[in-house]
Amino acid sequence: MNTSPLADRIRPTTLEQVVGQEHLLGKDKALRRIIESEEIPNMIFYGPSGVGKSTVASIIARQTNRSLKKLNGTTASTADIKEIVSELGTFGGMNGILLYLDEIQYFNKKQQQTLLEYLENGKITLIASTTENPYFYVYNAILSRCTVFEFKTIDPHSVEKSIWRAFDYLENETGEDIEVEDDTVSYIATACGGDVRKALNAVELCALAADRTDGKRIITNELARQLTQKSAVRYDKDGDEHYDIVSAYQKSMRGSDPDAAIHYLARLLEAGDLPSACRRLMVCACEDVGLAYPQIIPIVKSCVDIAQAVGLPEARIPLADAVILVCNAPKSTSAYKAINSAMQDLKSGKYGQIPRQLQNKHFDGEDCENKGQFYEYPHDYPNHWVQQQYLPDNIKDRVYYEFGDNKNEQAYKAYWERIKGGKK
Repeated sequence: MNTSPLADRIRPTTLEQVVGQEHLLGKDKALRRIIESEEIPNMIFYGPSGVGKSTVASIIARQTNRSLKKLNGTTASTADIKEIVSELGTFGGMNGILLYLDEIQYFNKKQQQTLLEYLENGKITLIASTTENPYFYVYNAILSRCTVFEFKTIDPHSVEKSIWRAFDYLENETGEDIEVEDDTVSYIATACGGDVRKALNAVELCALAADRTDGKRIITNELARQLTQKSAVRYDKDGDEHYDIVSAYQKSMRGSDPDAAIHYLARLLEAGDLPSACRRLMVCACEDVGLAYPQIIPIVKSCVDIAQAVGLPEARIPLADAVILVCNAPKSTSAYKAINSAMQDLKSGKYGQIPRQLQNKHFDGEDCENKGQFYEYPHDYPNHWVQQQYLPDNIKDRVYYEFGDNKNEQAYKAYWERIKGGKK
């Protein structure tokens, strides 16, 4: 009995069998034309797990009659590279060696430099793969010698093709009929989150756990739900997917789209990332709603406190309340822009001595010609305001805050225009 995973047993052997990646492998697309030319450059395949990166590398090696060697960046050493290179010129490497290096981002600088020597003299062809953005995690010397191709998450319709192929394969392998309940295949295809390997693992588990009736294996929807739960959560708190989700979460709130914001909140919570869900929510309340509805800040903080007190899964309820409130609230970035401008001035050296009337002292040295603090206490004047200089002399006319166009800030503007009479 073959004990290797089903995903390996039915791995595609031709480009026609690969599902998805039409933008790379479709007719007349760049990667397909390169493969068909059999003149293979050094390449980096970038994309999530289970979308065909290693499969395509295997097909390339087979079609170009190269010896395929595989290493993983998490475990390989420079000695492993040198051992592969030592096969050059032998019978096993006479048509050239294609090195498939998975998770290249885990190779340190010295290991990547070892690769360079062999890339430059053309002794080996490198196909490296990574789930992280190579422009951030791969050294420039390697990047400059490779062409980067981005593999994308596979849509459910394409995944379904692999699932049906897997069930057919298992029928032939076991000699038993497999009956699949309606909607089960579409459920697995959707739940796997675009990862074909996860989908095929679910198929194999379903076949192993299925009830046998009248010589058939019955794959029910309920069984599939039990064995594929949470498999749609493609998430790594240190990886690109984390930053993509939290970015989409905040941008959806900023864009006043409650449906999208709730979707990304659900993805964060499904992955158990309560801290990111809470932190971005509070930031958005302050940054994007701000003075347009200042009462939202303590409301959101209260919802976050409740969520952290009750924990998951109940935390989803107060957070959903707060997310939808942020989405529906009027927006203003006036305070956010004001503090950014002030911070930029400080970084640029635009600051000066604090005006004498604001300093925390009540006496002057003998060298001071005009003694006295001269601070005007605003509450001693009508409407609790008096004109006086607060900014340092060299930036005394600097304006950081501009009133937003929302109801609240326009009311503030009208009030202060009446009080100040056009004076700053």
